[in-house]
Amino acid sequence: MRLKRRLSLFWLSALACISLVTPLAQAQSVIKMSTTTSTENSGLLNYLLPKFEAKTGSRVQVIAVGTGKALELAKNGDVDVTLVHARPSEDKFVAEGHGVNRRDVMYNDFIIVGPSDDPAGIKGSKDVLAAMKKIVDSKAKFISRGDNSGTDQMEKNYWKQVGTQPQGSSYVSAGMGMGEVLTMASELKAYTLTDRATFNAYRAKTGLAVEVEGDPRMFNPYGIIAVNPAKYKDINYKGAMQLIDWITSDEGQRQIAQFRVEGQQVFFPSAKKDNAQGK
Repeated sequence: MRLKRRLSLFWLSALACISLVTPLAQAQSVIKMSTTTSTENSGLLNYLLPKFEAKTGSRVQVIAVGTGKALELAKNGDVDVTLVHARPSEDKFVAEGHGVNRRDVMYNDFIIVGPSDDPAGIKGSKDVLAAMKKIVDSKAKFISRGDNSGTDQMEKNYWKQVGTQPQGSSYVSAGMGMGEVLTMASELKAYTLTDRATFNAYRAKTGLAVEVEGDPRMFNPYGIIAVNPAKYKDINYKGAMQLIDWITSDEGQRQIAQFRVEGQQVFFPSAKKDNAQGK
């Protein structure tokens, strides 16, 4: 009898635990987000997302790739929401009906970094196009992301405006993320275009120096977009909007402003009050 009673108590306790755990598990929303390597390599997501998850009980699964690939994943319905930085591509994505409710989130800036001895003689320049022309003329090595990321798209746009770009062995198209490209630039004593946040996170590892900064053409805005639920019925649109609303709220924007890399603010909140209308 005692054994039978112990077993009964055991099963009652087990059932009680299951009854408590199951509603929590069912209530937890999984939100799939594609984003850029800069938001991950800089450490921003590791800082930001646990705060969102603790507040909402939702969980965010992150796929960090270049902007082009991030938008492609969203276009194919493989994620619920995307956080990227290439405004023309974002606008095209929305115009073609793949995404809805695009909102401004934050901005930082691009910089050109390179070896401390600066073989192209561009250090201190605030003219990105003139500096890139000098890199070409000096035949110094340049490492390109080569992955259709927001950074890669901006770099290609600069070369187009310059009217030329490095040739042959002077130009390496890596097809890799920003952190890996910075490491490669360090090893090859080369220049590269990078967002400031990722560079700050990798500065100590690479020994690269900031050569060009401060040109208004190097402004780098980020936007967040929900995948269109009318196109993919199984999209977690509710979860996507939950994340979008939080990251553009006063609380989310405050958290972005408080994030630091090596003691320096590297992302600046930019959500507007009319974001609620997706403008």
